[in-house]
Amino acid sequence: MTTTEPAAPTTPTAEARQQHHQWLTELTGIPTVAGREDRVVEWVKAWAAQREDVTLTADAHGNLTLRRTEPFAPGEPVYVTAHLDHPGFAVDAIEDGSTAVLAFRGGVMEDYFKGARVNIHPESGDPRAATILERVEPAEGEEELFKRYRVRLDDGLSTDGLTTRDIATWHLPLSFIEDGLLSAPACDDLAAAAAALCAFDALLEQKRHGHAVGRDVRVFCTRAEEIGFVGAIGACREKTIPDSAPIIALENSRAFDDSPIGGGPIVRVGDRLTVFTPRLTAAVAARAEAVAGGPASPTAAQKQSELPKWRWQRKLMAGGACEATVFCAAGYEATCVCLPLGNYHNMADLAAVQAGTNTQPPTIASEQIAIADFDGLVDLLIACGQELRPGGGIEERLAKLWDDRSFVLGE
Repeated sequence: MTTTEPAAPTTPTAEARQQHHQWLTELTGIPTVAGREDRVVEWVKAWAAQREDVTLTADAHGNLTLRRTEPFAPGEPVYVTAHLDHPGFAVDAIEDGSTAVLAFRGGVMEDYFKGARVNIHPESGDPRAATILERVEPAEGEEELFKRYRVRLDDGLSTDGLTTRDIATWHLPLSFIEDGLLSAPACDDLAAAAAALCAFDALLEQKRHGHAVGRDVRVFCTRAEEIGFVGAIGACREKTIPDSAPIIALENSRAFDDSPIGGGPIVRVGDRLTVFTPRLTAAVAARAEAVAGGPASPTAAQKQSELPKWRWQRKLMAGGACEATVFCAAGYEATCVCLPLGNYHNMADLAAVQAGTNTQPPTIASEQIAIADFDGLVDLLIACGQELRPGGGIEERLAKLWDDRSFVLGE
């Protein structure tokens, strides 16, 4: 029998967590580049095809929407978004049997390219390792949209069969979990996409067992974010998402001392360009507080030790920009939840390299997130699907404060 009240915040079972971590390691190891996210798209399509109650559609720009075929609940759906690309290379030209030119799509400091190792991924077959030889400067008068690099394949490997439809990624180990951390070629933003799918699956399972899900949650996967939010801009122009639908954009954001890895998922109030919709941000923060049983940081009347064990953070995160800004600019109510990320865009020791204080040459490394943060993000998204009140109940809190304490103004 289906209940009428939204379910209290719930967390997945240990068995479900194990499945979630498998999806996480699979997704974050898939090669992907802006505009050429085909391999990830196929994974998501296969995931959706295994669920009879899920419908998957694509808009004119290749952005994907996953929804329950019969809506979870009446009312406007809530869209949880994540992008499917990661900084990487598109094959620009095949020069001869051992060298090729790659165009980089994404934001990585020039210091990290010198002598770096890459994997070129043909349409079929194993990746081919290569080394960056040099930057290819644009011809006089040529406008360079993406930086280009000449690479030489390892001895014994050939460019035979490679085409300009292929991609290349940094030469890194496959994703693995160790000591509570995920190390992966592409946490940004595939870890967030995995979290969205895990929460969506948990809500589907609740609905199958007759439990109420308060909001109609949909997962929206965008393309080409790393080169300027192109897929999200296209979705706004296409009106892929209904005008009145709230949007929770997911990200992996560079961790700082005040937003550490292991500190929990971050309710992001803004980025380096703007602040997000306050009422929606407050609604998501209220659900985080409901899951945790307490605030993100101690009030003046609390000790640090009094904070709950389920951790979450509330931060501006001005180190970069995200798709929530795009959606807000298009008139949507939008906010962001992110995972604190180490080795942002695969750049190890980034703070020292930026400051010029590094003692070792800049190196490419696996991105890292805390598994506890990932699990916390899944928990929070499930809670938002169960209930998401506009404003997070702030109006009611203020009304109660007035009713209880306004008498002091007459003393």
